[in-house]
Amino acid sequence: MKIYTKTGDKGKTALFGGTKVPKHHIRIESYGTVDELNSHLGLVRDQDIDKHSKEILATIQNKLFTVGAILATDPEKAMLKSGKERLNIPKISNEDIELLEKEMDNMNEALPPMTHFILPGGHQTVSFCHIARCVCRRAERLAAALNDLDPFQPETLMYLNRLSDYLFVLARKLSKDLQADEVKWIPQKDS
Repeated sequence: MKIYTKTGDKGKTALFGGTKVPKHHIRIESYGTVDELNSHLGLVRDQDIDKHSKEILATIQNKLFTVGAILATDPEKAMLKSGKERLNIPKISNEDIELLEKEMDNMNEALPPMTHFILPGGHQTVSFCHIARCVCRRAERLAAALNDLDPFQPETLMYLNRLSDYLFVLARKLSKDLQADEVKWIPQKDS
């Protein structure tokens, strides 16, 4: 199989189901940003972090392929003539969302309470995690805009929302693990 197909040379690409859309279509922006997020998570996972976090990140990366597939499916072609779903894979489940919540709860138990906003940074690994969090928020915004136009499985949007929260808590945990300073944002007072 060749990597280059030349089918997108005129600025169009095909959704799952064959529908051609411009490469700047909200659906392409949406799942493309999920793909970008997945790459950032790979970067975080490649850091010197604990084994459990690496395993959870690998699980999340797999789920993000599911999210991308859901977003890449043309709703008008989601069902085959046989009545079966075109996307014949397990969708995002409540259990997937609950896993993120459980992980956040477990990490939060070992973290000091937050009293201020925190400036991203303190260690390169932590910064990579904050970048992933921001890309996740962008993916969520794009997916929400797509959902307003063409609704899709609600758990998919919930998963992206919960994932950005998870990445914030993971960044805090990594700060603690790496003994990096969490720099509080303290607004300057008007003089």
